[in-house]
Amino acid sequence: MMKIGRIFPVALLCACLQACGPEAGAQSVYETSIADLQRMLAGGEVTSVQLVEQYLARIEAYDRAGPRLNSIVRVNPDAREIAGQLDRERAASGPRGPLHGIPVLVKDNYNTTDMPTTGSSVALADFVPNAAATQVEKLVAAGAVVLAKTSLHEYAYGITSVNSLTGQTRNPYDYRRVPGGSSGGTGAAVAASLGAVGMGSDTCGSIRIPSAFNNLVGLRPSKGASSIYGVMPLSHTQDTAGPLARNIDDLAIVLDAVSGYDANDPATEAVRGMPPTRFRERLGEVSLEGLRFGKLDGYFERADGATRGVIEDALEWLEEQGVTVVSVEIPEVADLISRSGVIGHEFHSDLDRYLEQFGSERIAGLADIVDLGLYHQAVTGQLTRSRDAERDEEAYQEALATRGELRTAVEQVFENNELDAIVYPTIGQIPVFIGESQPGNNCSIAANSGLPALSLPAGFSDSGLPVGMELLAGFLEDERLLAIGHAFESGYPRRQAPAVTPELVDGAPPPLQTSILQVDGEGFSLQGEIRIDAVLNRLEYELRLSGAGDVSAVVLALDEGSAPAALNLMGPDAEAAAGSEFMTPRLRQAAADQSLRIRVFGSRLPPEGVAFPVVLDN
Repeated sequence: MMKIGRIFPVALLCACLQACGPEAGAQSVYETSIADLQRMLAGGEVTSVQLVEQYLARIEAYDRAGPRLNSIVRVNPDAREIAGQLDRERAASGPRGPLHGIPVLVKDNYNTTDMPTTGSSVALADFVPNAAATQVEKLVAAGAVVLAKTSLHEYAYGITSVNSLTGQTRNPYDYRRVPGGSSGGTGAAVAASLGAVGMGSDTCGSIRIPSAFNNLVGLRPSKGASSIYGVMPLSHTQDTAGPLARNIDDLAIVLDAVSGYDANDPATEAVRGMPPTRFRERLGEVSLEGLRFGKLDGYFERADGATRGVIEDALEWLEEQGVTVVSVEIPEVADLISRSGVIGHEFHSDLDRYLEQFGSERIAGLADIVDLGLYHQAVTGQLTRSRDAERDEEAYQEALATRGELRTAVEQVFENNELDAIVYPTIGQIPVFIGESQPGNNCSIAANSGLPALSLPAGFSDSGLPVGMELLAGFLEDERLLAIGHAFESGYPRRQAPAVTPELVDGAPPPLQTSILQVDGEGFSLQGEIRIDAVLNRLEYELRLSGAGDVSAVVLALDEGSAPAALNLMGPDAEAAAGSEFMTPRLRQAAADQSLRIRVFGSRLPPEGVAFPVVLDN
């Protein structure tokens, strides 16, 4: 017979964790939209202070412990006090708008005057700018609570989110892998419900790639649609800034708050005199039927099979809804992209000017940072090349001119094919393991042309990793692009929370669950434990076997009957075994479905061995 201790399924599958503990129910911040948070606040079910407390508890549970996402650089020490002031204001005069009392996360290259702004570098660990970023000021004016600053790839100069100040940020869908970058801290934190929404920046993919890798939505806006004043620069020509969110409505709410003209950012002359944006109001204006998408075949061909397959499934669904998808190519696109990049021309002078403008006293510029070794080795090449290079003014002006040529070429494809959007993988490869180089970046068409691009969740690979689909639109067509994204999201929802950051149970992560095994069979006795750690996504086991000479293997299978081995636990002649396995989506699902089986094979047993169910007792 076999005796199995209790393994509560709530610890195994994130979907099973939505109905337990004080975080569950109407007051929960877990996967909760801004609209639902406002409904809870308006109904008196929760206060802004309580929202702050819940998010801080999740930061402690999942960023500082558990999977240790390492996405938060600093928590705002005044967040509770600010939330309390906003609660009192709400009671006295009502909310300012949809962001009133909502805790938001801000990438640590946005200037804040009450916390340091570091670029995730030890060089600027204590740098407090003398003026806040325009978008931060707009968030605060809208009533948002700046809860914390998030980590980034150092100086936003990369896409794996490693830096000298806090180290490597981890992907909540597989914490052994990178979260994308450079806004990887924001991406990981928003995906894990460490804040309601988060702010990022995008010079070449830094909003869109973390959105793709963390199952989020993220818009790189048209250049000049919103201000980059007070955002630590990588390239003032290419830099943009804006939100990452778990749904389009949240994205629209924040975009309405932060977009528009700013006298401190010359690029926003593009929208000077225009009426306030209506992102949220226009979300329902677009129907998928009758739209025309241009599929950028070359970008699909160079994507990995998992990424390509997921997005092609999404395109097939879109065609079923009445979208016409046609194959397109942008003439000479590779050459135009290679000749229109300006980061190398601008980073050195832009950073030096920023540090002087915003009052850096200890670090004068890039030369100090490089000469003193105040950076992570991952950005050695970028920083040293930028320090040593002298700007070639002729080449710089040629690059600026080529950006116009690229935009014209893209706009011609739109016109010739009567397109509403061009579609391609946000990034053509799944997230790599930490320490590896991340290939597949498709950032440059939007970045080098100044056109808006929206990354949308398209689904998951077989290994449970999110895949993002990018839609490119015409200049200042941002509102309509978001409406297209909303129509897609409404009919093809692919948002799923990470399994390793579930709802808290009594204010803490679900506890480790243990199954005590006692299996007595023909010629053998198997004893031990199987432990499930939902937060670390691990199955651990310790087994002892009597009669090992008659047993050739002990395996774990995921289905009834003659299901193949999913995990070998013991081999021939083994008397004891212990190990740990990172759980695949199938293994987690099998545990939730109560379809785990232990199969024992041996000389005195039938060829198919004997199988024992692992009973998960509710």
